[in-house]
Amino acid sequence: MINLNSARLAWHDALYTPWDSQGSYIEQIGLLGCTVQPTAKSINSRHAMHQSISARIQHAIATLPAHLRAFGGFMYSPLTDIDEQETAEERVLHAAYALGPKMTTRKFEKARYVACAVLVRYRRLHQGGQSQGIDPLPTVEKMRDWIESQYGVALVGDQWARDWSAFVERCFDACSQLDKDALVPVSRAIFTMKEAA
Repeated sequence: MINLNSARLAWHDALYTPWDSQGSYIEQIGLLGCTVQPTAKSINSRHAMHQSISARIQHAIATLPAHLRAFGGFMYSPLTDIDEQETAEERVLHAAYALGPKMTTRKFEKARYVACAVLVRYRRLHQGGQSQGIDPLPTVEKMRDWIESQYGVALVGDQWARDWSAFVERCFDACSQLDKDALVPVSRAIFTMKEAA
């Protein structure tokens, strides 16, 4: 059943196909190209409720501009893809850059990887719906090591605070703002459903 206590969890649950549902049956047909006779399938009112609530949440998601839909999809969708990830990374980079001083072209290219690392951190911290995740890159060293292992870009650590700490904060601020903006229509849909209940 969809969790309506958190817009983040509702986003995930609305796009998740429970195994014992018509949606998973259709998904199985699409994947296998044929029907398979299951031993036990039950379609009941619980599934109908899940589909009805999912439709309302999915409709709320569909009202978002493409960049917010991609950011939220990367953050919370079980069906996220590389396009959503790249769109989210670009939005965080450009939003953080717009909030601070101009950079040289060389530094801006490195800033791209710092923004990607911050997005990974933000995603892991906020997945699960209650913003109580564990930071996968809690120290400067871990963040620098991750950037080097993922992208092959070495960032000098002796001047990290001067070069990157303010940009990292702006990236977190950008993630937070994009997240809030993406969750507004989902929260509104949840509020409307709770009021109707």
